This record gives sequence, structure tokens and C-alpha cells, in this order.
Amino acid sequence: MKKDPPAPYRKPVRPRAVQSHEVRIIGGLFKRSKLPVADKPGLRPTPDRVRETLFNWLGQDLSGWRCLDAFAGTGALGFESVSRGAKEVRLVENDAALVDQLKRTASHLKIDTVHIERADGVSALKRASPNSLDAIFLDPPFDSDVFEAAVLAAGQAVTDNGFVYLEAPKRWTDEQLQTSGLQVYRYLKAGAVHAHLLRRSGVIAF
Repeated sequence: MKKDPPAPYRKPVRPRAVQSHEVRIIGGLFKRSKLPVADKPGLRPTPDRVRETLFNWLGQDLSGWRCLDAFAGTGALGFESVSRGAKEVRLVENDAALVDQLKRTASHLKIDTVHIERADGVSALKRASPNSLDAIFLDPPFDSDVFEAAVLAAGQAVTDNGFVYLEAPKRWTDEQLQTSGLQVYRYLKAGAVHAHLLRRSGVIAF
């Protein structure tokens, strides 16, 4: 009986490696520490280039600062602030899984100056005492409708000499910011990201 020819040899198919999703703290005490990025719709960590520019604007030493990251996500902006000496940082996030991840990161880095809260970012800003925060980070999902409310609330909570960072899908003008009492101090466009550093209207630049 004639035997069938052997089937051609094929190398076993290996499963594709899972792509690592993480960002790194780029400066300060925890420089190069990894922050995991969950695979969630709308989660978009601030790009390294933008974070580097932002903290050049703010200055590398944030010693004594009180900061609030109102839409924390990965916590990159808040943890970056802690790394550079901020006295108190609140990370506010509405997603339970992301809150758990933020707590694991803080525990891993042995940080005790971070307060992590599951809450709505705008509500957290409204609860903050007036003129109480040196830096406020606003980076909501780009498809959300909270930008105007967040900016208005931040304008009340920031100190007279403080800063509000706004990351948005479009450029904001001083005219749009007028009702919040804020104005554009620095601006950068990187791809789809429009990064604004805001200050109270009338504050003299230094």
C-alpha cells in the first residue's frame, strides 16, 4: 500500500507577546518608576514630551505644593508631582478598577503623601476650599462634556499664584476662560493634545 507523503513541517505558532502598557515618571525622586496603563476606553496618559514640558513650566521643585489631579487615570501627573516634592497630592478617579491600580502603585512606591479618592473630578474640585490648591491637573477623557465645569471649579480652588493645567482636544482662548477668572500662561500642541497652563487673570508672569 502506498503511504501518503508526510505533511510539510510547520513551526508551531507562538502566541504573540502581549504589548506592555506603561508610562514612566520622568523626573525627581521616583524617576524611571513604571506606572501601569490599563486597557480602558478613553484612558490616555499625558505623553512624555508634554509632561516634561509641563514640569519645566512649573519648575522642577514642587516642595510644599498642594496638588489635585481631578481625572487621575494612571496618576502620571499626580505621581510626577510627588516625585518632585509636592507636600500633598489628591488623585481623584471615578473608575473603581483604576482607583485600585492607583492604590497599588502608591503602595509599591511607598508613597504616603498621596490621597486617592474614588469620586467625580468636578465634584471634588467644587468641594475643595477656595484658593487652597497650588496646582490642579485637568485631563478628562477627550469625548467627555465636563471641560467647562472643571475649568470653572478649578478657577475657584486654585491659589492666587497657583496653576491649572488643562489638557484638551482643542485650543482654549482667554475669551473662553474669562468666566473662570483664568487665562492662558503657556501653551503647547503635541499631536492631538492641546496642553494649556493657566493662571489667574492679571497675575504677573515670572
